[in-house]
Amino acid sequence: MSHIPEQPEPAANKSVATEKVTVPLLQSYKQQGRKIVMLTAYDYPTARLADEAGVDMILVGDSLANTALGYDSTLPVTFDEMMVATRAVRRGVKRAMIVADMPFGTYQASNDEAMRTALRFVKEGGAEAVKLEGGRQRIALVRQMVENGIPVMGHIGLTPQSVLQMGGYKLQGKTLTAARGLIDDALALQSAGAFAIVLEVIPSALARSITWRLTIPTIGIGAGNGTDAQVLVISDLLGLTFGKSAKFVRRYANLKTTISDAIKQYADDVRNSSYPSQQESYDVPREVAETIEKMNDEDDENSGYVIYA
Repeated sequence: MSHIPEQPEPAANKSVATEKVTVPLLQSYKQQGRKIVMLTAYDYPTARLADEAGVDMILVGDSLANTALGYDSTLPVTFDEMMVATRAVRRGVKRAMIVADMPFGTYQASNDEAMRTALRFVKEGGAEAVKLEGGRQRIALVRQMVENGIPVMGHIGLTPQSVLQMGGYKLQGKTLTAARGLIDDALALQSAGAFAIVLEVIPSALARSITWRLTIPTIGIGAGNGTDAQVLVISDLLGLTFGKSAKFVRRYANLKTTISDAIKQYADDVRNSSYPSQQESYDVPREVAETIEKMNDEDDENSGYVIYA
């Protein structure tokens, strides 16, 4: 076993908020004008680090599909794959609110199926809210979930699960008609009981307008800095991606290079026998070691074949 159980931790960093994040707390942040921080996470160590850094919300996003599982889009990821990730994140988080993304195909067929999926995310996965894509067409479902005690985060603008219909990942709300439609979607989701809404890849002016009109927090991704919150995909933030990044991505690290260099160095150390070193190996008293070596000599002397009659 390479991982040694942790010892009790020292007192928490006083500069990081410790109050458990809830729907009412997020509402109070909006009223205070306090910016809200959201990140994606799909595993225990990443979720724990994000939580300990003071992130307010952790989204177990369906971006798991193309950032961690190697799919070309978010469409193939399954409920079971999302559930494994949600449970792992739950084990790493104490303060942040955990939001589980409803994967494609789990809420489009019927509201009853959607309710069962959402309930499982909460009961079995430990999620504290679910996120689903779409505007006015989701109103009845959002209302049903909220009435049954499941907090719902909306998602409008560029909705990746509709990529086949949209014809690609493109800026949304560019015309007055499209902008008006997104405003109506946001107001309808708020009226249905959504506690927050993601605004993805829309003009900054439109995001500011929606944020001003709503009493619930807006979460921007590619929507300028006028929203109440920002969200980034963790692999984008850490520079652990392949291919071209979106315009709105800001990298805060370059883990792709760091990890690649570390693995190459490990491989070199193994091949030239510099790993493991004496300090990284386990020893026994000299007399025991000598006895073990003599056993090797004895085995060599008796290594001939024995033929039984």
